[in-house]
Amino acid sequence: MLILQKKISQGDLESIDVFSEEILDRSRSSTERDHLIEARVRMERALLGMIDQNSVGTELRWCVDRLNALCPGTPIHGLALLNLANWHRNVGESIMALVVHADISKQYGHPEDIIGLSRLEAARIYVTLNDLDPAMRHLWSARNYFKNNNMISESLVCSLEWLDLALEEVSETAPNMENRIKNAAPRESAGSTWVPSNPKDVIEIVEELIPILTQDISGENRNDIGLIIDSSNILGVEKWKEILISRINEIQDLKVLEALQS
Repeated sequence: MLILQKKISQGDLESIDVFSEEILDRSRSSTERDHLIEARVRMERALLGMIDQNSVGTELRWCVDRLNALCPGTPIHGLALLNLANWHRNVGESIMALVVHADISKQYGHPEDIIGLSRLEAARIYVTLNDLDPAMRHLWSARNYFKNNNMISESLVCSLEWLDLALEEVSETAPNMENRIKNAAPRESAGSTWVPSNPKDVIEIVEELIPILTQDISGENRNDIGLIIDSSNILGVEKWKEILISRINEIQDLKVLEALQS
Protein backbone atom coordinates (compact mmCIF):
# COMPACT_ATOMS: atom_id res chain seq x y z
CA MET A 1 0.00 0.00 0.00
CA LEU A 2 2.86 2.41 0.71
CA ILE A 3 4.29 1.75 -2.75
CA LEU A 4 0.85 2.25 -4.28
CA GLN A 5 0.38 5.56 -2.47
CA LYS A 6 3.77 6.71 -3.74
CA LYS A 7 2.84 5.77 -7.30
CA ILE A 8 -0.44 7.70 -6.96
CA SER A 9 1.43 10.79 -5.78
CA GLN A 10 3.69 10.51 -8.84
CA GLY A 11 0.70 10.25 -11.19
CA ASP A 12 1.85 7.15 -13.10
CA LEU A 13 -1.67 5.95 -13.93
CA GLU A 14 -0.71 3.08 -16.22
CA SER A 15 1.64 1.63 -13.64
CA ILE A 16 -0.93 2.23 -10.88
CA ASP A 17 -3.64 0.35 -12.77
CA VAL A 18 -1.59 -2.83 -13.08
CA PHE A 19 0.04 -2.59 -9.66
CA SER A 20 -3.21 -1.89 -7.79
CA GLU A 21 -4.93 -4.81 -9.49
CA GLU A 22 -2.13 -7.08 -8.33
CA ILE A 23 -2.56 -5.86 -4.74
CA LEU A 24 -6.32 -6.34 -5.05
CA ASP A 25 -5.85 -9.94 -6.20
CA ARG A 26 -3.49 -10.61 -3.29
CA SER A 27 -5.93 -9.10 -0.79
CA ARG A 28 -8.58 -11.55 -2.00
CA SER A 29 -6.33 -14.62 -2.02
CA SER A 30 -6.62 -17.36 0.58
CA THR A 31 -3.04 -16.81 1.77
CA GLU A 32 -3.08 -13.01 2.11
CA ARG A 33 -6.79 -12.25 2.62
CA ASP A 34 -7.14 -8.69 3.93
CA HIS A 35 -10.56 -6.99 3.88
CA LEU A 36 -9.16 -3.57 4.82
CA ILE A 37 -6.58 -3.53 2.04
CA GLU A 38 -9.21 -4.68 -0.44
CA ALA A 39 -11.52 -1.81 0.49
CA ARG A 40 -8.73 0.76 0.32
CA VAL A 41 -7.53 -0.40 -3.09
CA ARG A 42 -11.04 -0.58 -4.52
CA MET A 43 -11.70 2.95 -3.33
CA GLU A 44 -8.50 4.24 -4.95
CA ARG A 45 -9.26 2.48 -8.22
CA ALA A 46 -12.78 3.92 -8.30
CA LEU A 47 -11.51 7.45 -7.63
CA LEU A 48 -8.83 7.13 -10.32
CA GLY A 49 -11.34 5.98 -12.95
CA MET A 50 -9.92 2.49 -13.25
CA ILE A 51 -13.33 0.87 -13.28
CA ASP A 52 -16.48 1.32 -15.37
CA GLN A 53 -17.72 4.88 -14.77
CA ASN A 54 -21.26 3.60 -14.32
CA SER A 55 -20.07 1.54 -11.36
CA VAL A 56 -18.16 4.23 -9.44
CA GLY A 57 -21.02 5.18 -7.11
CA THR A 58 -21.82 1.56 -6.31
CA GLU A 59 -18.14 0.82 -5.68
CA LEU A 60 -17.68 3.79 -3.35
CA ARG A 61 -20.80 2.76 -1.41
CA TRP A 62 -19.41 -0.78 -1.08
CA CYS A 63 -16.17 0.65 0.31
CA VAL A 64 -18.06 2.78 2.84
CA ASP A 65 -20.10 -0.21 4.02
CA ARG A 66 -17.07 -2.48 4.25
CA LEU A 67 -15.01 0.08 6.18
CA ASN A 68 -17.97 0.80 8.45
CA ALA A 69 -17.98 -2.89 9.34
CA LEU A 70 -14.21 -3.10 9.76
CA CYS A 71 -13.21 0.21 11.34
CA PRO A 72 -16.10 2.63 11.91
CA GLY A 73 -15.17 6.16 12.90
CA THR A 74 -11.57 5.88 11.68
CA PRO A 75 -9.95 8.41 9.34
CA ILE A 76 -10.13 6.00 6.39
CA HIS A 77 -13.85 5.40 7.03
CA GLY A 78 -14.42 9.16 7.19
CA LEU A 79 -12.45 9.64 3.98
CA ALA A 80 -14.56 7.01 2.25
CA LEU A 81 -17.70 8.86 3.29
CA LEU A 82 -16.26 12.14 1.98
CA ASN A 83 -15.49 10.50 -1.35
CA LEU A 84 -18.99 9.07 -1.62
CA ALA A 85 -20.58 12.40 -0.73
CA ASN A 86 -18.47 14.21 -3.32
CA TRP A 87 -19.46 11.66 -5.96
CA HIS A 88 -23.16 12.26 -5.22
CA ARG A 89 -22.63 16.01 -5.49
CA ASN A 90 -20.72 15.70 -8.76
CA VAL A 91 -23.56 13.75 -10.37
CA GLY A 92 -26.13 16.31 -9.20
CA GLU A 93 -27.47 14.43 -6.17
CA SER A 94 -27.03 17.19 -3.60
CA ILE A 95 -29.54 15.85 -1.06
CA MET A 96 -27.94 12.40 -1.11
CA ALA A 97 -24.56 14.06 -0.59
CA LEU A 98 -25.93 15.81 2.51
CA VAL A 99 -27.28 12.49 3.80
CA VAL A 100 -23.80 10.98 3.51
CA HIS A 101 -22.18 13.98 5.19
CA ALA A 102 -24.57 13.52 8.11
CA ASP A 103 -22.87 10.16 8.79
CA ILE A 104 -19.61 11.96 9.56
CA SER A 105 -19.66 13.20 13.14
CA LYS A 106 -17.91 13.20 16.48
CA GLN A 107 -20.72 10.98 17.76
CA TYR A 108 -19.50 8.24 15.43
CA GLY A 109 -15.88 8.80 16.42
CA HIS A 110 -14.57 10.51 13.30
CA PRO A 111 -11.53 12.79 13.74
CA GLU A 112 -12.10 16.53 13.78
CA ASP A 113 -10.20 17.26 10.58
CA ILE A 114 -12.47 14.90 8.63
CA ILE A 115 -15.56 16.40 10.30
CA GLY A 116 -14.35 19.89 9.41
CA LEU A 117 -13.91 18.97 5.74
CA SER A 118 -17.36 17.40 5.75
CA ARG A 119 -19.01 20.47 7.28
CA LEU A 120 -17.27 22.75 4.77
CA GLU A 121 -18.47 20.70 1.82
CA ALA A 122 -21.99 20.43 3.26
CA ALA A 123 -22.07 24.22 3.70
CA ARG A 124 -21.20 24.71 0.04
CA ILE A 125 -24.00 22.37 -0.98
CA TYR A 126 -26.48 24.33 1.16
CA VAL A 127 -25.34 27.53 -0.54
CA THR A 128 -26.17 26.07 -3.95
CA LEU A 129 -29.62 25.18 -2.57
CA ASN A 130 -30.04 28.76 -1.23
CA ASP A 131 -30.43 27.20 2.23
CA LEU A 132 -28.18 29.76 3.88
CA ASP A 133 -28.93 29.31 7.58
CA PRO A 134 -27.46 25.77 7.76
CA ALA A 135 -24.71 26.87 5.36
CA MET A 136 -23.57 29.50 7.86
CA ARG A 137 -23.82 27.08 10.77
CA HIS A 138 -21.77 24.46 8.97
CA LEU A 139 -19.11 26.98 7.97
CA TRP A 140 -18.84 28.16 11.58
CA SER A 141 -18.57 24.59 12.85
CA ALA A 142 -15.97 23.70 10.21
CA ARG A 143 -13.94 26.75 11.19
CA ASN A 144 -13.93 25.66 14.83
CA TYR A 145 -12.85 22.11 13.95
CA PHE A 146 -10.02 23.42 11.79
CA LYS A 147 -8.88 25.89 14.45
CA ASN A 148 -8.80 23.10 17.03
CA ASN A 149 -6.42 21.20 14.76
CA ASN A 150 -4.23 24.16 13.74
CA MET A 151 -5.45 23.92 10.14
CA ILE A 152 -5.03 27.64 9.52
CA SER A 153 -5.56 27.69 5.76
CA GLU A 154 -8.77 25.69 5.99
CA SER A 155 -10.02 27.85 8.86
CA LEU A 156 -9.30 30.95 6.78
CA VAL A 157 -11.38 29.59 3.89
CA CYS A 158 -14.33 28.93 6.21
CA SER A 159 -14.11 32.38 7.76
CA LEU A 160 -14.09 34.12 4.38
CA GLU A 161 -16.99 32.07 3.02
CA TRP A 162 -18.97 32.68 6.22
CA LEU A 163 -18.29 36.42 6.13
CA ASP A 164 -19.36 36.65 2.50
CA LEU A 165 -22.78 35.27 3.53
CA ALA A 166 -22.99 37.12 6.84
CA LEU A 167 -22.63 40.57 5.32
CA GLU A 168 -25.89 40.18 3.41
CA GLU A 169 -27.69 41.28 6.58
CA VAL A 170 -26.36 42.13 10.03
CA SER A 171 -28.70 42.67 12.97
CA GLU A 172 -28.14 43.42 16.66
CA THR A 173 -31.16 41.24 17.49
CA ALA A 174 -29.93 38.20 15.55
CA PRO A 175 -28.80 35.18 17.59
CA ASN A 176 -25.06 34.57 17.61
CA MET A 177 -23.63 31.55 15.84
CA GLU A 178 -23.05 29.47 18.95
CA ASN A 179 -26.75 29.77 19.83
CA ARG A 180 -27.78 29.00 16.27
CA ILE A 181 -25.69 25.84 16.29
CA LYS A 182 -26.84 24.82 19.77
CA ASN A 183 -30.52 25.30 18.97
CA ALA A 184 -30.51 23.86 15.46
CA ALA A 185 -33.18 21.20 15.00
CA PRO A 186 -33.32 18.40 12.43
CA ARG A 187 -35.48 19.08 9.37
CA GLU A 188 -37.24 16.74 7.01
CA SER A 189 -35.79 18.40 3.91
CA ALA A 190 -33.71 21.34 2.77
CA GLY A 191 -35.40 24.65 2.03
CA SER A 192 -34.67 28.30 1.34
CA THR A 193 -33.72 29.80 4.71
CA TRP A 194 -31.98 32.89 6.02
CA VAL A 195 -31.07 34.26 9.44
CA PRO A 196 -29.21 37.59 9.77
CA SER A 197 -25.77 37.56 11.35
CA ASN A 198 -24.93 39.05 14.72
CA PRO A 199 -22.40 41.92 14.57
CA LYS A 200 -20.34 40.37 17.38
CA ASP A 201 -19.72 37.31 15.23
CA VAL A 202 -18.72 39.50 12.29
CA ILE A 203 -16.29 41.42 14.53
CA GLU A 204 -14.79 38.17 15.80
CA ILE A 205 -14.19 36.93 12.27
CA VAL A 206 -12.78 40.20 10.92
CA GLU A 207 -10.45 40.69 13.88
CA GLU A 208 -9.17 37.18 13.27
CA LEU A 209 -8.77 37.70 9.53
CA ILE A 210 -7.02 41.06 9.45
CA PRO A 211 -3.62 39.94 10.82
CA ILE A 212 -3.55 37.09 8.30
CA LEU A 213 -4.85 38.92 5.24
CA THR A 214 -2.68 42.00 5.75
CA GLN A 215 0.57 40.07 5.79
CA ASP A 216 0.50 40.65 2.04
CA ILE A 217 -2.14 42.94 0.52
CA SER A 218 -0.81 42.90 -3.02
CA GLY A 219 -2.52 41.06 -5.88
CA GLU A 220 -4.95 42.19 -8.55
CA ASN A 221 -7.92 40.17 -7.28
CA ARG A 222 -8.35 40.63 -3.54
CA ASN A 223 -11.99 39.93 -2.82
CA ASP A 224 -10.92 38.96 0.69
CA ILE A 225 -9.70 42.50 1.37
CA GLY A 226 -12.95 43.76 -0.15
CA LEU A 227 -14.86 41.84 2.50
CA ILE A 228 -12.93 43.66 5.21
CA ILE A 229 -13.89 47.01 3.67
CA ASP A 230 -17.53 45.95 3.40
CA SER A 231 -17.47 44.86 7.05
CA SER A 232 -16.00 48.21 8.06
CA ASN A 233 -18.72 50.11 6.18
CA ILE A 234 -21.61 47.97 7.44
CA LEU A 235 -20.56 47.94 11.09
CA GLY A 236 -19.04 51.41 11.11
CA VAL A 237 -15.68 50.15 12.40
CA GLU A 238 -13.33 52.64 10.78
CA LYS A 239 -10.12 51.19 12.21
CA TRP A 240 -10.31 48.25 9.79
CA LYS A 241 -10.26 50.55 6.77
CA GLU A 242 -7.62 52.74 8.38
CA ILE A 243 -5.26 49.76 8.55
CA LEU A 244 -5.66 49.31 4.78
CA ILE A 245 -5.46 53.03 3.99
CA SER A 246 -2.14 53.25 5.83
CA ARG A 247 -0.75 50.72 3.34
CA ILE A 248 -2.60 51.87 0.25
CA ASN A 249 0.59 51.97 -1.83
CA GLU A 250 0.83 48.17 -1.53
CA ILE A 251 -2.69 47.54 -2.86
CA GLN A 252 -2.97 46.53 -6.52
CA ASP A 253 -6.63 45.56 -6.79
CA LEU A 254 -8.32 48.52 -8.51
CA LYS A 255 -11.72 47.74 -6.98
CA VAL A 256 -10.23 47.74 -3.50
CA LEU A 257 -8.44 51.03 -4.18
CA GLU A 258 -11.67 52.60 -5.43
CA ALA A 259 -13.58 51.41 -2.36
CA LEU A 260 -10.96 52.87 -0.01
CA GLN A 261 -10.83 56.21 -1.81
CA SER A 262 -14.59 56.69 -2.15
